[in-house]
Amino acid sequence: MSGSNLSDAFSSRAASAAPEPGAQQAQQPLGLTVHSLPPTGDAVAALQRSRGKGRWQMLALLLVCAAPVVASYFTYYVIRPDGKRSFGELIDPQRAMPAQARVYTLDGRALRLDELRGQWLLVSVAPGACDVDCRNNLYLQRQLRETMGREKERLDWVWLVSDDAEPPADIAPALAQATVLRTDAATLDAWLAPAPGHALPEHLYVVDPMGHWMMRFPAHMDRSGAASAKRDLERLLRASASWDQPGREQGKP
Repeated sequence: MSGSNLSDAFSSRAASAAPEPGAQQAQQPLGLTVHSLPPTGDAVAALQRSRGKGRWQMLALLLVCAAPVVASYFTYYVIRPDGKRSFGELIDPQRAMPAQARVYTLDGRALRLDELRGQWLLVSVAPGACDVDCRNNLYLQRQLRETMGREKERLDWVWLVSDDAEPPADIAPALAQATVLRTDAATLDAWLAPAPGHALPEHLYVVDPMGHWMMRFPAHMDRSGAASAKRDLERLLRASASWDQPGREQGKP
């Protein structure tokens, strides 16, 4: 009898001491899922691969854009479209327009020299008084441009006035289609140069649409020489037809 009572008492104590199912679940800690981070070395390597791919894509894009320019110059300088030597002297290495150089219109408005980029340029240099050689060069520049026919809009003729003198009034009407700008000796010396034994005003100079001086015609060129110069200009315009378009984005200075 006493054994049975002890057994019943123990069972009742055990039952009262056992936690309820809900209480036991509430006392358990919350489970958290932790995702491991990739190793630092792998992350850096992935980032480097991504950057390297971007650089190659940028380089490929630049090559695609530059290909027509490179091809046209290769055609002119290496293959030579008609198999003949050029009349003008090719400049090697070419000279880029001086960075940040300033020029001025005849009414004193300041411009950057690089605003001339975007067109082929046929350039002469002379003091404002414009002697006989100057007038001859201006005449040849105008005639050469006009003989380009429908391609003439891709070629500007430029007179760089090398001093402060005013051009003669009698030539003003003939300069209506010209770009006339004043510049200084330092800018000219950094960009153009005459043939040995000659002076800067004795030549006509050819500048490509990217602003590189790339050809110099012989000193004191006459009208018969101008016919040969015309052939050079035609070859240049033809070789660059795939990438050079008429007009500048900024408009004519």
